[in-house]
Amino acid sequence: MKVLEIKNLYKTYSETAVEVHAVNGIDLTFEQGEFAAIVGPSGSGKTTLLNMVGGLDKPTSGEVTINNIKIGTLGKSKIIDFRMRNIGFVFQSYNLIPVLTAKENVEFIMGLQKWTKEKRNARTKELLEAVGLGDRMNSRPSQLSGGQQQRVAVARALASKPSFVLADEPTANLDSKSTSQLLEIMKDLNKKENITFIFSTHDQRVIDKAKRIITVEDGKVTSDEVK
Repeated sequence: MKVLEIKNLYKTYSETAVEVHAVNGIDLTFEQGEFAAIVGPSGSGKTTLLNMVGGLDKPTSGEVTINNIKIGTLGKSKIIDFRMRNIGFVFQSYNLIPVLTAKENVEFIMGLQKWTKEKRNARTKELLEAVGLGDRMNSRPSQLSGGQQQRVAVARALASKPSFVLADEPTANLDSKSTSQLLEIMKDLNKKENITFIFSTHDQRVIDKAKRIITVEDGKVTSDEVK
């Protein structure tokens, strides 16, 4: 089942004397359950592409369609709600709420979506156990290592059962052991939950685990390979 379609997507920055084509006519489709990496050098357009797919930035032209909804047609409040229900995010800097526990961070979006307390508790417990942090539910981010914080971020991204997860350089701040653990966890969750993962990454360890590798250079897709 197709969960995401990117059609003739462009992002042009005109603030400087020379126009910058950060994304330059990209067409891509993702099916449910994919484990894909978007790779390329710094400045190739990877993060800009992810930001437009996630509804965090608007394209200059072109369309992003998620579950048959063209997100460019949604107003500001509707795109926020749509994003919350359909897309999970994992950022390089974790972006956990420091005053909340691991459990409260994972529950946060489910609370906004008005899940019952019982369902929130069950889903949070299931996910934190899946990422190996069942015994750290009441720990705040400052009491967790970087790798543990990123595992909480992965659990949070999956909490509301999104159509797909966008992970922007999720291993950039992690050591080799934490990276290996995180990637195995994400692969297991990808299989178990059948949720699409789309990475933007420089990390060869992520690239080695990915089942599909999309190379972007100068805002264009130069190769798209399935292992």
